[in-house]
Amino acid sequence: MKPFGYVAAPDPASAVAMVSERPGAVFLGGGTNLVDLMKLGVAAPDMLVDVTGMLPSRIERTVRRDGEVGGGSLLIGAGVRNSDLAADPLVRAEFPVLAQAVLAGASGQLRNMATVGGNLLQRTRCLYFQDVTKPCNKRVPGSGCPARAGQHRNLAILGGSPHCVATHPSDMAVALAALDAVVHVEGAAEPRAVPITGPLGGLYRLPGDRPDRETTLERGDLITAVEIPPLAYAGNSAYRKVRDRTSYAFAVVSVAAALDVAGGVVRGARLALGAVAPVPWRARAAERVLAGRPATAEWFGRAADAELAMASPLPDNAFKLTLVRNVMVRMLAELAGDGS
Repeated sequence: MKPFGYVAAPDPASAVAMVSERPGAVFLGGGTNLVDLMKLGVAAPDMLVDVTGMLPSRIERTVRRDGEVGGGSLLIGAGVRNSDLAADPLVRAEFPVLAQAVLAGASGQLRNMATVGGNLLQRTRCLYFQDVTKPCNKRVPGSGCPARAGQHRNLAILGGSPHCVATHPSDMAVALAALDAVVHVEGAAEPRAVPITGPLGGLYRLPGDRPDRETTLERGDLITAVEIPPLAYAGNSAYRKVRDRTSYAFAVVSVAAALDVAGGVVRGARLALGAVAPVPWRARAAERVLAGRPATAEWFGRAADAELAMASPLPDNAFKLTLVRNVMVRMLAELAGDGS
């Protein structure tokens, strides 16, 4: 491991300045992903700027415009530990999809260390990205993507490019994408709010011909909080993760969903897919198909088919098409039974 310096930032502005002004500096949260990458030689910072002591670490309601606290957005500090997020009574009651997604990721020990902000920015687990003896466009732009002809079973079927088919590993980010969450960012410019995902773009970037640029954040930008806007039917939501083994494995396919059903008809749906794309994949085509349709397995299947129509699987991961469809249909059917 390359020698590095360490400094604990006293406040967000100081942390932003330290990283902005020093090309080899990076933010350090829980370190559950960064330290692994440093050990592998994938990441080689010369300065770690520890932000854990000054990032917001509370979960609270925002105040509505009318001055009332109830019914506002949920504001989650970027320094909140994953285990605390999953155990929070408000999150468990009103956003079960988020609590379930966090609990589906990693071990209890890792959840005790990992932070919300760091979870959103974790890097792919593609084998070629993590092996510095192999070419990888995400790690060394222009070196190639051997995954396309090599081991790609767990890689992308949506949103990939000839330059990269890696998948985003976060479970939490998939749930937040379904909930239309936004991240609050402090940087060299004015503080701003960036959607996790959106029709016109958001926090994450598709690889295109620059897979090394994974987010829209600029150097020195620091995520300080995540905000989830109110959603009346978020309580009728769930997260399902299919993995090769039950214990502590990254997803092969995952689905986050919230469903509003009345009189057997879908009034609203939020859907996002994980482990199938380089970003948390918001399933907007499926949502459009479901709106105003009967809450039946037939229509749930049609919605899944509409989303998967744009897929470009590789030979060894084409099975994900069937897997995504089956998980989505079953999950929506369960939610329709609970919320009809």
